[in-house]
Amino acid sequence: MENLLRPLIVVGGSVVLTLVIGWATDFLLRKADERHHETPLWGLLRRGRIPYMIVLFAALLRGSYDEADLLESRADGVGRTLTLILIGSAAWLVIRIAAAIVETSYSRYANARVHRDPARVRRVRTQVTLIMRVVSAVVGVVAAATMLLTFPAFRAAGASLLASAGILGIVAGVAAQSTLSNMFAGFQIAFGDMVRIGDTVVVDGEWGTVEEITLTFLTVRTWDERRITMPVSYFTSKPFENWSRGTPQMTGIVFWHLDHSAPVEAMRDKLRDILRECPAWDGRAYNLSVTDTTPNTMQVRALVTAKDADDIWTVRVTVREQMIGWLADEHPYALPRVNTADAVLPPPYSGNGHRSSPDGVPAQQRRYHGNHNSGRPER
Repeated sequence: MENLLRPLIVVGGSVVLTLVIGWATDFLLRKADERHHETPLWGLLRRGRIPYMIVLFAALLRGSYDEADLLESRADGVGRTLTLILIGSAAWLVIRIAAAIVETSYSRYANARVHRDPARVRRVRTQVTLIMRVVSAVVGVVAAATMLLTFPAFRAAGASLLASAGILGIVAGVAAQSTLSNMFAGFQIAFGDMVRIGDTVVVDGEWGTVEEITLTFLTVRTWDERRITMPVSYFTSKPFENWSRGTPQMTGIVFWHLDHSAPVEAMRDKLRDILRECPAWDGRAYNLSVTDTTPNTMQVRALVTAKDADDIWTVRVTVREQMIGWLADEHPYALPRVNTADAVLPPPYSGNGHRSSPDGVPAQQRRYHGNHNSGRPER
């Protein structure tokens, strides 16, 4: 009977004590979160309550296991299992705590500078994301190595593994050359301020917004909600357009091909009226001018400005649509037309500096010859 009650008391006591301590800790964090609304730290720390309770349970059970003499025949296996659970949950808890601290620091920084320098906020966000990935990787590797060292066989082979680590590192570096180059490119992007999360970029002719940056790849969300994933080494080895670099303000261009009779001055006044009614226009500048001509049309260009890439797109399509509608309603003659009339051939050259009509009479003299029906000169 004692062999049955002792395990139940030890396991049940560990569970109850874990639940009580966990509930008390969560209660204190919740109260702290309610009192301090200016910082999200306490609310973020509550996300670690699951690994925290696992650490408590594994530590309590591991500490009382040897004293209770439970399962003496399998003491080594049970003890090692509890140790592995304790190491894994502790690593999980460390990652959650680090994430809460980093996220709190970023939130304070972003709230202080978002209205003054949004580009710098995006850069810090990119750096914070990559730093957290590095911290998670380091903690995971350390936890895995600690778990392996709990096995006697691995401890005995530790010296030989360390001796061959240099050779294995060289082989791994040659085999994973592309992966390592992407990792170094990820650090270069994060701390070199080349591209940030939220930047508007054009890569391989595709326009989109940087949605995610990791140590090895980068994801761009296009305007039609597609995702383009490419290695980060692309941005360190090939040219690309970053519309958010520096100031996000942009100048857009709208072209029209119109008839030569188009009222350019009236179009300038209409452009001004359209922009005044467009909320996306930032009011900095606008212009309209004739930039080119062809035998049938002339090219009219409008310059407009906006505070970022999204607004410049809205301004351009608004100006293009409303200007075409205004021309169609008020000045339809200004729209380009296709001439379908028969071509009129010039009269033959007479050789004396004058053009001759088909009957051989010079065109200059033909107007003075009377008509054989009326006797009057031609007009």
